[in-house]
Amino acid sequence: MYKYILKPIFFLFQPEKIHYFVFDLLKFTLAFPGMKWVFRKMYCIEDPKLEREVFGLKFKNPVGIAAGFDKDAKLFNELDYVGFGFIEIGTLTPVGQPGNPKPRLFRIPNDEGLINRMGFNNGGVEEAVERLKKRKTKVIIGGNIGKNKITPNEIANGDYEFAFEQLYPYVDYFVVNVSSPNTPNLRELQDKEPLTKLLSNLMDLREKKSEKKPILLKIAPDLTNHQLDDIVDIVLSTKIDGLIATNTTIARDHLKTSPGQLNEIGNGGVSGKPVRERATEVIRYVHQKSEGKFPIVGVGGIHSPEDAIEKLEAGASLIQVYTGFIYEGPALVKRINKKILENS
Repeated sequence: MYKYILKPIFFLFQPEKIHYFVFDLLKFTLAFPGMKWVFRKMYCIEDPKLEREVFGLKFKNPVGIAAGFDKDAKLFNELDYVGFGFIEIGTLTPVGQPGNPKPRLFRIPNDEGLINRMGFNNGGVEEAVERLKKRKTKVIIGGNIGKNKITPNEIANGDYEFAFEQLYPYVDYFVVNVSSPNTPNLRELQDKEPLTKLLSNLMDLREKKSEKKPILLKIAPDLTNHQLDDIVDIVLSTKIDGLIATNTTIARDHLKTSPGQLNEIGNGGVSGKPVRERATEVIRYVHQKSEGKFPIVGVGGIHSPEDAIEKLEAGASLIQVYTGFIYEGPALVKRINKKILENS
């Protein structure tokens, strides 16, 4: 129903507007008596063979929704009824910020992808915490954290530390986002020295906690092999718990979308099918280089069960969807989990 009825209607409207309309629609629908049961029957699949224990957490299945979908922790309770094994909120910054000027989210349907330059638009970590305090679902929730746009890189660590401390009691794991292409100079924090310092500081903060929650790093697909070697060294030396590979790409090679349309859209990170191959390459390279010493969450261009299996076979322990979820609809999660069961 989604691909042939709802999606054509949704795609008539501006992407960011329809995104939040769908939020309201899902909340409204699930509020009706019996609809939660219906959604569970339609979209959820429960099987012990799907369960995964990764970085000390037990996931009911290995398919999650990536950060950026539920930026402000407004839909995590409802997303549980679509069958996800985990939900990542954010990216959250210490202070709320509007992000980049609109329009800033664009579909490129010929490539089955999106281009976004959102710019960490969110209401701030403290607003999200208030919603997380009312959490009803038991699904695993990750907190993706970043720095405010106006914060210079020299003092960015303070932003990450503040968001980390505020979220700590309310999420199950953390993701350090230094790889978005839409915040000026943010990717410079992926360099070895600043990144080592940032992650070491967060690990020091964690050591003071009674419960040690996992810390992951999200990396860009545009890193060279030499830079990926540095990333592996940093993960092993700081002893963080793993990687998320990958974020959106700034590469525009081999897109089917016309150069004229791309010029009209302007800057932004590309997600969806155009990043699938490179994301898988990064997962495979890092997994082999690290000799599998830490878990990888694979994300980027997963539009089918086969795409998901590709990421898992490359070395990912868990996977996340986002753009594929928009193009394929909520049934994608169940289809992936069924394929994993078939292969188990």
